[in-house]
Amino acid sequence: MPAVLFALYLVAEIAALVVVGHFLGVVPTILLLIAGSALGMILVRSQGRRVVDGFRRARRGEITPGTAVADGALVALGGVLMFVPGLLTSVAGLLLLLPTRVLFRPLVSAFATRRIDRLVMATGYRGTVVEPSGEVVDGVVVQEYFDDGQGGARRMLGDH
Repeated sequence: MPAVLFALYLVAEIAALVVVGHFLGVVPTILLLIAGSALGMILVRSQGRRVVDGFRRARRGEITPGTAVADGALVALGGVLMFVPGLLTSVAGLLLLLPTRVLFRPLVSAFATRRIDRLVMATGYRGTVVEPSGEVVDGVVVQEYFDDGQGGARRMLGDH
């Protein structure tokens, strides 16, 4: 399957080069590829600094850590795409390096959440509970009581 996807990628890149070369000419197409790579390097540098600043802001609590991590992942992927030669990868890399990456952030967050949930379920319970609020509760349940709000809590297990 990966070989088929790679072959489709190559066909798409060559087709894009042929179409753009047909409309613009050979030399402008080559210049467009070089300009895209140069712009990509400039954007990787500037957006990398913004990602580092985002991590600092997340550490101070100004933004959520998930936002900083998603931006970091998107900028890293955009940087990789900018270094792969081709028009389609350059366009995809630019979309991830420019502020348009905000559109992709929910997808990255949803993917990461699913992946983390799967990892947590695979490891099982080991005496640590992570609340949805992010608080970690570490402990062992000795006795469990049921309180229905009416007072007179009673034990859940054992003696009723």
